Amino acid sequence: MRKSITVGDRHTTPTDYVYARMDSPVGRLTIIASDKGLAGVLWDGEDLPFMPADDQREDPAHPIIAEAMRQLQEYFAGRRTTFALPLDVTGTPFQLKVWDALRTIPFGETRSYAEIAEQIGQPRAVRAVGAANGRNPISIVTPCHRVIGSTGSLTGFAAGLDTKARLLAFEGARLRAPTRLGPG
Repeated sequence: MRKSITVGDRHTTPTDYVYARMDSPVGRLTIIASDKGLAGVLWDGEDLPFMPADDQREDPAHPIIAEAMRQLQEYFAGRRTTFALPLDVTGTPFQLKVWDALRTIPFGETRSYAEIAEQIGQPRAVRAVGAANGRNPISIVTPCHRVIGSTGSLTGFAAGLDTKARLLAFEGARLRAPTRLGPG
């Protein structure tokens, strides 16, 4: 039996997740939260492996869901460039380190997978950074769309490269020209 807690006037268990759906300029999003924090911002067709079907309950009035939706609406209206939300993400220590690094990429800027690997002190872990980026459960809030290939090209994105390009264009990000490596 799970121990229950009280949050506001709600009596729940710490592992309960709630969700709500919202439309955005780049598609429908599913916002997922626990009483600890935001656990997911997913695109249509995505799901979270840690949220079993019997634990899903729609609750757009949940305080964290409501605040996340408000901040996302401000972002899409051009009035917000950073997010201030409690997070409740599940991942490996390496994934958590990568996701923390993603949240340091400023609005309107991009970083390569190699730059993120260097930032977290593991310069040879470029492919692992790419894999962790692809498992980011909190799109937009943890801006995995701001990570591009070392040549400046757009690479994988859960909602598709067109959506990634639209988010970067919305933020005013300029894709960098390819960096020339080595002599010549």
